[in-house]
Amino acid sequence: MAETIGSQMFASSQFTNMIEEMAGTVRSAGQKLEGIRPPAKEHAESYKKMLGDVAQYRGRPLFYNYIGSGLGNGPYVELEDGSVKLDLINGIGVHILGHSHPAVVRGALKGAAADIVMQGNLQPNREYLEMEAKLSDLASRRSPLTHVWFATCGTIANENALKMCRQKRNGAPLVVAFSNAFAGRSTMMSELTDNPAYKVGQPRYNEILRLPFINHKADAKSKEGALNVLKEYVAKHENNIGCFTFEPMQGEGGYRYPSRDFLVPLLEFCKEHGIPVWADEVQTFCRTGNFFAFETFDIGKYIDVCTIAKTAQAGATLFTPEMKPDAGLLGGTFSGSSAALSAGLAGLNELDNGSYMGAEGKISKISKAFIAMLRDLEHGSCKGMIDDADGLGLMVAFTPFDGSKEKQLAVAKKFFENGLMAFGCGHDPYRIRFLIPAVLEEKHIQVARSVIEKSLQELA
Repeated sequence: MAETIGSQMFASSQFTNMIEEMAGTVRSAGQKLEGIRPPAKEHAESYKKMLGDVAQYRGRPLFYNYIGSGLGNGPYVELEDGSVKLDLINGIGVHILGHSHPAVVRGALKGAAADIVMQGNLQPNREYLEMEAKLSDLASRRSPLTHVWFATCGTIANENALKMCRQKRNGAPLVVAFSNAFAGRSTMMSELTDNPAYKVGQPRYNEILRLPFINHKADAKSKEGALNVLKEYVAKHENNIGCFTFEPMQGEGGYRYPSRDFLVPLLEFCKEHGIPVWADEVQTFCRTGNFFAFETFDIGKYIDVCTIAKTAQAGATLFTPEMKPDAGLLGGTFSGSSAALSAGLAGLNELDNGSYMGAEGKISKISKAFIAMLRDLEHGSCKGMIDDADGLGLMVAFTPFDGSKEKQLAVAKKFFENGLMAFGCGHDPYRIRFLIPAVLEEKHIQVARSVIEKSLQELA
């Protein structure tokens, strides 16, 4: 195929050298950020004003006093007050390769040089096609998912998934979902979310049928309860059920995950009754030791629709040929920025080619080491301050102290004060979660251990 003027420009040595020079500048500056640092006194007044201005513009303060400088180095990130934090929440799961990763920086710079800032479903560029091809390849390795539709975030990817399922079920409105589920903050996705605090003052549409969620630690007998409830729902509402949706690991719900023998009977029953199965992998994508958690649980053959976002730097709905929607159902002006699509593709290629996945991959090794560190604290110097440290891949959590909301908030803020970023999840008990970057090394785990131990002992 003949090269276009654009492809010639992007392939030219002049362009590639420029990208390498800029990426090198970022890398050189980032290497100065190695280790936690407190705020610099000379930035105190200007930073205080910045935080106040943000609070004024958005109507309330930021959760953390966090405004980034735009520079980081792996798990470390610099703030505008001159401090450096160990970032173990990563924008709630967006920066899986940490900060200023060379491959991601190069991808973003290349995308930023494109003729348009935002790509759309009417006028996409090459990055749109390349990202679709990559996602289709990754998904189809161990599932029947082959098609991809982009969105600007996970919530809209979820909206598109629900629309597809309902269309295939002739407009059936009801959705089967687990207790403690989270799906996003649009009107419909907040209805699907099982947390009253996220929908105060919102109407109830009564379209969700709840199944009890049983985590992997439950005994076999208790797992039969969810299947019995599902059978009751289908007996009563079968033609009005649009789909069954689940998170392979509940994010906002407390970082709880099921066992395969709990999920499979539910999935098989849905298949028997023609109910589409939608896996919400907005948070689990790339994090469980495989690209998809449905691979980790070996349930890919049951999945009709799968949604992703965060790590991909864009939202996407993946679906089988049988779930292909009629023209007009899906649309949207934006599909993602050129820089985001290019950076997301670069990140996925790094994860695919860099020995991150599988039982012996980097993600699995990081997960085991980090959980072991927490459990050592749980049974040692922080006994009574940490409970139920557990996780799946790069998603790890523990219950602090008595599991109250007050203790959760106190721990999160104390971690931040001492130079480590984590976040909360769950309720009754309220837990502390980590979305660990896939570039964490043993030395970083020891830094995390020191901050966690110090912070908990200060609060105790």
